[in-house]
Amino acid sequence: MSKSEQDRPLRADAERTVRTILEVAERVLSEDPTASLGQIATAAGVARTTIHRRFSSRDALIDAMAGFAYRQVADAIEAGRPQTAPPLVALHQITANVVQIKSAWRFTIGDQVPDDPEAAAVREGIFDACLKLLDRAQQAGVLRADVDLIWARRVYHLLLEQAAEELAIRGGDPDAFAETVVNTLLHGLGQPS
Repeated sequence: MSKSEQDRPLRADAERTVRTILEVAERVLSEDPTASLGQIATAAGVARTTIHRRFSSRDALIDAMAGFAYRQVADAIEAGRPQTAPPLVALHQITANVVQIKSAWRFTIGDQVPDDPEAAAVREGIFDACLKLLDRAQQAGVLRADVDLIWARRVYHLLLEQAAEELAIRGGDPDAFAETVVNTLLHGLGQPS
């Protein structure tokens, strides 16, 4: 898809088709990271030409997947009201939201920085929003004053990854996983002193 075609709004039916392709590509590539565009087209129930018309290459499709998935995460974070809700409430709601999305987009939302500059910028915004929320939590006394926030963010992201993996494999309630993540982040695994 050329840059001008990408910038042009899609009709509702074309938008649904693109979303279906992105979601099916996530599922197919999660099962087989070497899957071709042809395999993705077959799984999505569309002609190969439909995929090639929308995405110039496999990399372009993966870039589009990253943009779509990271925008969903950014929206989920915003829905948790990170700037206005009490920090503990926001942390729990955002965790539940993000675990649910990450469990559905495990191939796309990994540790690697997306090649697409727009997706990479959204990802950086997500990391920044997380750091700001952890800072609010620290200011409110939810996190200890001596906790390094960069370290806390790394630990939090690792806990999110594990919870998303478990949710994808076992199923369950995202709120229960959020409770486990937040409790582990705030209280660790040891006995209270």
